[in-house]
Amino acid sequence: MGLQAVFFYLFAFVAVASAFMVISARNPVHSVLFLILVFFNSAGLFLLTGAEFLAMILLVVYIGAVAVLFLFVVMMLDIDFAELRSGMLQYAPVGIMVGLIVAAELIIVIGGSVLTPQAARAITMPIPNPAERTNTAALGDVLYTNYVYFFQIAGLVLLVAMIGAIVLTLRHRTNIKRQDIPTQVARTPETAVEVVKVKPGQGV
Repeated sequence: MGLQAVFFYLFAFVAVASAFMVISARNPVHSVLFLILVFFNSAGLFLLTGAEFLAMILLVVYIGAVAVLFLFVVMMLDIDFAELRSGMLQYAPVGIMVGLIVAAELIIVIGGSVLTPQAARAITMPIPNPAERTNTAALGDVLYTNYVYFFQIAGLVLLVAMIGAIVLTLRHRTNIKRQDIPTQVARTPETAVEVVKVKPGQGV
């Protein structure tokens, strides 16, 4: 067994164990921390397969933004997780059905790759001068040429989702003082300062 196989089994075992702890930990903060550990080990698996770009994206985007955001939200919001778990049994049939569908898809994909190994080579795209092109450059060539419209559509979907989240969570509260920039810029010393003459022995 080579060194690469040892690291593969190490990363895979820690990733699977951490993924199980994500759904079994009682403390939600511990679940997010285990999720970050899953992402780290998944990035290690990507590095072993030569997909260094995907590994860095996993570290920067999912760990540096998404997982840390989850952690801050869980720590800052006062969420009653006992109340949330109280009605989870009624969603168990739907969860089991989704799990069976995902398991069937995995079996189909793995079985297809075992029965017809040439299918993976049939869907690949030829890259000119593969010895001179890095993995990141080849991925960029394919993404911004063959799949540029899908890439733009995905960006638009994320933009609409971001705007929708802002609109749904934005609440206009009347008891908060807000800045009126044009009024502040247009004010003069006469309107900004009020001179009050106080008589001796009296307060304002």
